[in-house]
Amino acid sequence: MTAATEEAETQSATVTKDADSEAGTASRAERLSALAQQHGALVTLLVAMVAASLSFDTFLTGDNLENMALSSAFLAIVALGMTFVIVTGGIDLSVGSLFALGGVLAAWGSQYGTVVALLLPLAVCGLIGVVNGLLIARSGLAPFIVTLAALLGARGILLAITDEGSKTYLVDKDSFFATLGQGSLLGIGVPIWITVALFVVGAVVLRRSRFGQYVYAVGGNEDAAALMGAPVARTKITVYALSGLCAGLAGALNAAWLASGVTILGSGMELEAISAVVIGGTLLSGGFGFVSGSLVGVLLLKVIQNVINQIGSLDSAYQQVVSGAFLAVVVVAQTWLGRRRRVL
Repeated sequence: MTAATEEAETQSATVTKDADSEAGTASRAERLSALAQQHGALVTLLVAMVAASLSFDTFLTGDNLENMALSSAFLAIVALGMTFVIVTGGIDLSVGSLFALGGVLAAWGSQYGTVVALLLPLAVCGLIGVVNGLLIARSGLAPFIVTLAALLGARGILLAITDEGSKTYLVDKDSFFATLGQGSLLGIGVPIWITVALFVVGAVVLRRSRFGQYVYAVGGNEDAAALMGAPVARTKITVYALSGLCAGLAGALNAAWLASGVTILGSGMELEAISAVVIGGTLLSGGFGFVSGSLVGVLLLKVIQNVINQIGSLDSAYQQVVSGAFLAVVVVAQTWLGRRRRVL
């Protein structure tokens, strides 16, 4: 072997080693970006809770934590359905009105028993979700427009069955249905148990089932998903039906908790649910998201609201200001992390 050949082989080995090193560095940076995108909200939640517990003596008390968990449960169920919708690249603005409609239907149906109180809002809200999905998937209409129309329609139905909001249906506090909202198991409210169970099932479905793969595929690239044989239209219809079911169930549980169907609830809940899902790491563009992240996003919003209430001197409007600012920061961070991963 000549000296020139040996020198060429040495240079080739050096170039290969440098390329492998750069590839390893890029891979590590990509993994770090993915971890930040997935778990950034959880780290922020833990930091916020530690800071709040050091600042306020009443923050970590059992009563305060239970109140936060209960108030989070209903929004979390709505956010669960919204997660599936946003992962497909869609949006559902109707969930706030469906939440209120579900509560009123459940309160009215409670006079006929628990089964009617639960099935009636699920049937009506689920049907509205199916109609949303059909219009979006089969007619090619924009999700924003379709679900906005559903928001107005559901609110109109609500006003029609309550005489323009003047009639309030009450739930018998001694009924089993009321126990679903006001009862407790092992010292923890029943709505919290139901929420946890739903999120476990939702996480398994989204991450481990064929349907979950279709949801990610549709959100990542709808045309490519169709070429791979994924049932794009059926997947879209299913996620909007699921969103309607979750909103109706959350409204029914809230009615059981309050022992009445309050007509003024749900206003702005769709924006809260979207905020929680996005804060939890799900991309608005679709194709990336986690059910657990949405739950963390809901808890983080509730912690922020609780801290503002603990301060006392701040008006409740600051909750919206802080939540909006925090959402803007998260969206900017997600965009930056997404671009960084593509570059790497």
